[in-house]
Amino acid sequence: MITLKNIQTIDGQRIDKTYPSEESCEIDGTGLTIMPAAIDPHVHFRTPGAEHKESWITGAKACVHGGYTHVFDMPNNVPACSTVERLEAKMALIEQQLKEAGIPLRYHLYFGADRKTLDQIPLVKDKIIGVKIFMGSSTGDLLMDKVDDLRQAFEICGKHDILVAVHAEDECLIQQRMAEFKGQTDFRVHSKIRSPEVAEAAVKQAIDLAREFNTRLYILHVSTINELELIRAAKSEGLKVYAEACPHHLFMTEEALGTMGARAQMNPPLRSAKHQMALWQAIQDGSIDTIGSDHAPHSVEEKNQPYGKAPSGVPNMDTSMALLLNAYNDGRLSLERIVELTRTRAQEIFRLPDNDDVVLVDLHKTKIVDEAKLYTRCGWSPYAGWELKGWPSYTICQGKVFTCRQD
Repeated sequence: MITLKNIQTIDGQRIDKTYPSEESCEIDGTGLTIMPAAIDPHVHFRTPGAEHKESWITGAKACVHGGYTHVFDMPNNVPACSTVERLEAKMALIEQQLKEAGIPLRYHLYFGADRKTLDQIPLVKDKIIGVKIFMGSSTGDLLMDKVDDLRQAFEICGKHDILVAVHAEDECLIQQRMAEFKGQTDFRVHSKIRSPEVAEAAVKQAIDLAREFNTRLYILHVSTINELELIRAAKSEGLKVYAEACPHHLFMTEEALGTMGARAQMNPPLRSAKHQMALWQAIQDGSIDTIGSDHAPHSVEEKNQPYGKAPSGVPNMDTSMALLLNAYNDGRLSLERIVELTRTRAQEIFRLPDNDDVVLVDLHKTKIVDEAKLYTRCGWSPYAGWELKGWPSYTICQGKVFTCRQD
């Protein structure tokens, strides 16, 4: 039995609470606030094929020590998770690694849309959380940039009531702008190549296809005013369109590319302050449904390469909840809104049953992000040196207690 004593709820009540468990544990909740443990609908744990960046052993540790007990993993692995056999093999590897870690992490997997294996989608519909479509190039080889292929994927998913999650960047525009800026090596050019117009064009196409085929559409890592206007219009129209924002777009701007280089490079890229302000407004008015970390770790050695060779993506798993709690302390978010963004909306959109996983947070704990104390295998963070107020103290996942670092 797990017993929590004198714990505070987000509405200010003081309660005692128990959870069934094989463990015998009593936690003094004085000074701690209880919240539903978070769901991260967007991670890249790199298994199989790139475990030097992350595995489910290290990824799961980062999750439970960061306040998360449920993740949805992306399919751009090596090889890509785009066939029944590869999906089943990936699930077997995950189960093996979680058993080794001793962490009962909840998870779901996306299936990768590949023009050569679209016929596999109906075969896995009961085993996946959705189908991931890369409309623009990113890590891996799951690019779907031909109109006929996109139409076929949306039609299949609409017919079988399978959610489609899109990386919405227009590949044709990316290639045009890469030619325009050819030879430039300043990392700041990344935001120019993958401009707001690149994202806008892809989001418009995805919404049009969702409308045509009555497909549930989840737009990943929204980063621009342009996208938000399209998303608001789609929601007003009654389309089943949902939007995700990521910590890096909420807490960093494109200025970081000039000072941090590859450590601030991701797809889609960081934007200007006006786009960041629009994201926060969308958080407030409900246009953004969820926060997904887009935890996309790469090794330090890979990130130390020059522009054009350094891969895009940053780790977020260790710090996502702390960033949101810090925003609460800054008056930018309520605890109720954090719960909606990190738990209840994901349950609704992805049709998940509720569970009793919780995180106990110390809203007054101030700590500096220390790369030496991260759980992610890549061992670095774009927020290194940031002082954040509000950190997880304990996470309870399926009746098992994980104590988060307090140093």
